[in-house]
Amino acid sequence: MRILVVDDEVNLAASLQRGLSAEGFLVDVAYDGEEALWAATEQAYDLVVLDLMLPKLNGYKVVERLRQRGVWTPILMLTAKDGEYDQADALDLGADDYLTKPFSFVVLVAHIRALLRRVVSERPTVLEVGDLALDPVTRVVTRQGTPVPLTPREFALLEYLMRHPGEVATKSELIDHVWDTNFDGPLNVVEVYVGYLRKKIDVPFNVQSLATVRGFGYRLDPVGASRSAIGSSTDT
Repeated sequence: MRILVVDDEVNLAASLQRGLSAEGFLVDVAYDGEEALWAATEQAYDLVVLDLMLPKLNGYKVVERLRQRGVWTPILMLTAKDGEYDQADALDLGADDYLTKPFSFVVLVAHIRALLRRVVSERPTVLEVGDLALDPVTRVVTRQGTPVPLTPREFALLEYLMRHPGEVATKSELIDHVWDTNFDGPLNVVEVYVGYLRKKIDVPFNVQSLATVRGFGYRLDPVGASRSAIGSSTDT
């Protein structure tokens, strides 16, 4: 696994390179935003560890431009900026995780391994499952070319399911990724939102793509799936 570490603190960057190399990663280092943008665009990395406060081009701009160019390498922000709006801005622009300095190296490695476990091959700019399309950047959803307006929560739920087409997602998994790990409300909130989503992406188009797999969770199938393939499913 190859990682790009981006930090203008030379000693910290060198320390991260040594530590991550000892963990078995191949590690390259960039010291400013322009160098980071070039490296992450021109070379294939499995993950980028990125500071926010960088010379030439700050971390926000690096994330934004990488995503605009269709580079979907997972990005872990590692920065001293610990404000909630700093974190929200970075994540909204396309970062995948956020860790503040000072940090535990053990925790950093755990975050890196968790991100790498979630990686699929290459995330497309526009997600497509059958005739259902979702653009994560413009936040536009269409079915059969017709726009489908969704609330932010419905959009997040659909995006997660579209990133894992044909796979069953449990309620707990959806809570962790669409709500958050600290959510302590009832699990049946997932059923409620699946119902909302089904009424918008399936019912008006007379299709059954969002399936409930009894006893397991939910699965998003292409519209062309046969009835027998989803015979174990029931509506919420």
